Amino acid sequence: MSTPLNIDQLIKVKSVALHRVRIPLIEPFRISNGTVVEKDSILIEVTTSDGTTGWGEASPMSGSFYSSDTPDSSWCALSEKLIPWLLEFCNVAPHQFYERLREIPGDAFAKAGLDGALWDAYVVEQRVSLCEALGIGRRSVPSGVAIGIYHTVDELLDRIRRYVLQGYRRVKIKIEPGWDIDIVAAVREQFPNVRLMVDANAAYTIADKPIFRELDRYGLTMIEQPFAADAFEEAGELQRNLKTALCADESADSLVSLQRLIKHNAARVINIKVQRVGGLSEALLMLDAARAADLECWVGTMPELGVASAQGLHLAMHSGFSFPTDIEASSRWYVDDVIDPLIEIDESGFIHVPSGVGSGFNVSREKVEKYSVARELFIA
Repeated sequence: MSTPLNIDQLIKVKSVALHRVRIPLIEPFRISNGTVVEKDSILIEVTTSDGTTGWGEASPMSGSFYSSDTPDSSWCALSEKLIPWLLEFCNVAPHQFYERLREIPGDAFAKAGLDGALWDAYVVEQRVSLCEALGIGRRSVPSGVAIGIYHTVDELLDRIRRYVLQGYRRVKIKIEPGWDIDIVAAVREQFPNVRLMVDANAAYTIADKPIFRELDRYGLTMIEQPFAADAFEEAGELQRNLKTALCADESADSLVSLQRLIKHNAARVINIKVQRVGGLSEALLMLDAARAADLECWVGTMPELGVASAQGLHLAMHSGFSFPTDIEASSRWYVDDVIDPLIEIDESGFIHVPSGVGSGFNVSREKVEKYSVARELFIA
């Protein structure tokens, strides 16, 4: 893992505030096992003894169709366990505190939010950028678009056309049984040269191997998470029978899972989601382990609001990531966001991360208050 700057520097946490915010999506986002119509997220605001404020975000999907973590469970984990535990320490440093977080099982999304808030407070106090503190060189981040399942093929093709014209450098479409081979064939006919991948969100089993053998014909960049999260042997068997790389998402939720993936040769690509693995610190550990095993990596998203997305962009600047991120423009997903400026892509499909202290994006307290549905304050 890259070594942060000023590793002896500690911060003293004075208070932590939780803000639960809900922002409507521009349109419903449907995947193989559920639909989301609004972003229900928890913002974590850490204030240090010198008045510095750091922000993090715990951003599981609503409901439990993607993971066992939900906004409700993450709120409980933060308010009843993680924050009181944090406030027991006199001084902390994020690159050391995450080791303590790793000792607590579960609640990856809550941990990611707290880890992000501590990192943000840490870099703001030191007056450096997040990527600099993480030992990551600055570069523009290529962005790819993730597109859900629609009622008709024409709707899907219309969305792909829209986002390709906007410059996105890779297209990911969701698939499910009955919405797969014919859909990919239609997309390929209309967009023969687009960099295309499919994401099954664990909707298939090894009995569906013929479907993936057929998809193998369409020159896909990768096939993401075809089987259940713990189906490592089955994924290894499928990978041996395909030219197309398999990508692990739900199967790559920890270093332990990653080692099982490597053992069974169950993927050639790893989607590292900061939220799913428990924070920036853990994501860097997983990147190092995956690259040591010659696996390619990229930064995924839930998607998140701007706080977590901005921090994810700093991670995505790491040269170890070889595919476009799923982090997209703020306006791709939401009617509004809580950061200023909003995240944007240029006509070539790149996100240029603002320079300066922290993430380069400011949290709008006015917008946080506007979209908040609950708040809780904890004082050391």
